[in-house]
Amino acid sequence: MATAGLAIGPLLAGGWGLAHAQAIYSCVDGKGRKITADRPIAECVDREQKELNPSGTVRRSVGPTLTAQERAQQEEKDKKLAEERARQAEEKRRDRALLIRYPSKAVHDKERAEALHQVDQVIQAANKRIGELVQQRQSIDTEFEFYKKDPGKAPASLKRQVDENDHSMAVQKRFIADQQSEKQRVNARFDEELVKLRQLWALQGAPAAAAAPASEKK
Repeated sequence: MATAGLAIGPLLAGGWGLAHAQAIYSCVDGKGRKITADRPIAECVDREQKELNPSGTVRRSVGPTLTAQERAQQEEKDKKLAEERARQAEEKRRDRALLIRYPSKAVHDKERAEALHQVDQVIQAANKRIGELVQQRQSIDTEFEFYKKDPGKAPASLKRQVDENDHSMAVQKRFIADQQSEKQRVNARFDEELVKLRQLWALQGAPAAAAAPASEKK
């Protein structure tokens, strides 16, 4: 096969040799010719070139020169690969944090119970307020008994109390409904965590606490 550019053999035999060359590139072009040169080889821009050490061993491989479109595609591929690696690293970080926070199912169950208890306390306070509003409404209705035959004569302040009572009652009922939804969200979050934690506990070989009742298993 023909050799173009700077041949290795003569350099090794010459007085200054490869040791004085900054770099030697070698490739086989599209016609099957082996080419060597002291700079990247134009005939091999579409294929791999090898950069050689003075001893003739391969220092590194140089990939084919990419077109603008190919470079853009490669950059997009590299970007997605970097994003995936970052995602995996973040997932591992979250897993480690989850294991530190919940070393066993007993700890996880305890925090779930505490979170639900806090919501229940809020609901209890809202129900207490509803009880107060019911009593208030009974008192208002008692006053309205005086104007039963002619409600139009009831004072504006009394009518305003009725409207305010109705509004407050509606607010408390909506609030309780929101808190019931919050309990569902809390349980869903802990259920999702528990699925992941069981996998992590199994991987680290640490026995999870007593298995959950069948109703809790997904």
